[in-house]
Amino acid sequence: MKYLGDSDYQHGSPSKLGVLLVNLGTPDSTEVKDVRRYLKQFLSDPRIVEVPRALWWLILNGVILRVRPAKTAEAYESVWDEKEGSPLLSISKKQADALGEQLSAELDAHVLLAMRYGNPSVADALTEMRKKNIRRLVVLPMYPQYSGSTVASVFDEVTARLSELRWIPECRFINQYFDEQAYIDALAESVETHWQQHGRPQKLIMSYHGIPQRYRTKGDPYFCQCQATSRLLADRLQLNEEQFMVVFQSRFGKEPWLQPYCDETLKELPAQGIKNIQVICPGFAADCLETIEEIDEENREYFIEAGGEQFSYITALNAQPSHIQMMIALIKRHCKGWPESDKLDINNKAALEASRDRALALGATA
Repeated sequence: MKYLGDSDYQHGSPSKLGVLLVNLGTPDSTEVKDVRRYLKQFLSDPRIVEVPRALWWLILNGVILRVRPAKTAEAYESVWDEKEGSPLLSISKKQADALGEQLSAELDAHVLLAMRYGNPSVADALTEMRKKNIRRLVVLPMYPQYSGSTVASVFDEVTARLSELRWIPECRFINQYFDEQAYIDALAESVETHWQQHGRPQKLIMSYHGIPQRYRTKGDPYFCQCQATSRLLADRLQLNEEQFMVVFQSRFGKEPWLQPYCDETLKELPAQGIKNIQVICPGFAADCLETIEEIDEENREYFIEAGGEQFSYITALNAQPSHIQMMIALIKRHCKGWPESDKLDINNKAALEASRDRALALGATA
């Protein structure tokens, strides 16, 4: 095997700190072929669908990828921006730019953006990392709550791509931030700002992406972390148990997923006298198909058709200053205590040149 980086190393090059942000992903366009390619990569991940591979290959390629891409492409068309394209990608770029501007100044760090599925890929980001001589890498999956189907999948992909390198960087992985006080405060600030503009609802609905119930049974902590986030946010907003509820959206297939289901709940609430609701999705770091189309369009329609009168969606934290500052503090904390050489200033130009001269004298070629 020829490892990537066989001839990349340059003696005397200053080492850098890199921060890799990774979110779920998006198709390259709303064309059915691009959506099909994206869905195939996404649904082929064994972390996403825990079904025997041979059986799942037949279902995926024989049924799902023949039917689902056209419907999904239509949904993407409803959220796609003519200039910026995918909302998830455009927002993620803004987040990376904002983080990069501050972390470059404070830590001399490079911020890289990748999508677990689609582009820019993790492989692309790590190629850029090699070009910038990043020797210390912090990986931040953009999921507040840990799940094997999200965070662990990011780690799988990052480590798989790192395994192709001859000289891997020192790495730190951030697993979750579901109970970070700054994250809870940012969510609360977002809700309170919405209340100032739209008034308070009868009930605040906190909707999270679902996972199959059997994943929870097998030990995935996601459900518990969603409940913890919701409780902390409710406490911060001084809501009692009657003023908020937790639901789960985006289920796929026929097996039981985490409950209560968002769509079924919103259809039932008006008959219970709850006709004014607001929905927030604390598990999404950036607005995307699942929040814009599924919540603010599809589920809004379910609620209104069932007799609901007032529905409003509270946008994700996106690139709001409080969200950016929370991530900066989180990243800086995970960078603390990184061991550095006490014999050589690794970014001192004169020392680096002297080190390179010694290496060349010993027979190095670069």
